[in-house]
Amino acid sequence: MSIQNTFIIVAAIALTACTLPQASAENETAPRTITVTGQGEAAAAPDMAVLSIGVRTDGATAAAALRDNSAAMTETIATLKDLGVEDRDIQTSGLSINPRYDYERNRSNPTLLGYTASNNLTVKLRDLSRAGAVIDQAVASGANSLGGISFTFANPKPLQDDARKDAVARARATAELLTAAAGVRLGSMLTINDGYASAPSPQPRMMRMEAVSDSSVPIQAGESVVTANVTIIYEIN
Repeated sequence: MSIQNTFIIVAAIALTACTLPQASAENETAPRTITVTGQGEAAAAPDMAVLSIGVRTDGATAAAALRDNSAAMTETIATLKDLGVEDRDIQTSGLSINPRYDYERNRSNPTLLGYTASNNLTVKLRDLSRAGAVIDQAVASGANSLGGISFTFANPKPLQDDARKDAVARARATAELLTAAAGVRLGSMLTINDGYASAPSPQPRMMRMEAVSDSSVPIQAGESVVTANVTIIYEIN
């Protein structure tokens, strides 16, 4: 074996001797961890309703359908404002005009029957005690479709904060349970990640409405639940 080859072998052995203890030391200092998730909840009675109110009208021509629709919607909007709904809480969410055909006699070449105009509003009601009366009066003034109703919170942040606190408490309880079962001790929190927090809304359901003259539409807001999720990494000893 040449002197040069001997030198290379000795250098490789020396390098291995230097690096192995260092890698071992790094492994020994790396903390052992446990990752847990927690889902928290906070419930309260909602204080705001969101309605989708619409007007649908038929006409022999598109112009006639739109004219009748605009007249009914103008009266509906005026009624909402008279009932105390502010301008900021009334927003047009859809406007369309579509032809209507008769497909029964000739499906490949249907007969044009006329046109249907549709105008929809998204309305926020900040006084839930008047929600039934608002729907009743809106129908009486010309609205003839309800795209759905959902309940929410004007200021959801306090409830979201409570849900996050509950999520953290649940995550820690899970970590304590798992470490106790494994025979190790729960150490310091290393990281915490906040997940999405929201309040679920019911799915809207389309329905036709007719004016109710004897009483307001009964509305029950019930209780809404806000959920939050967190992921926490703890050190274990």
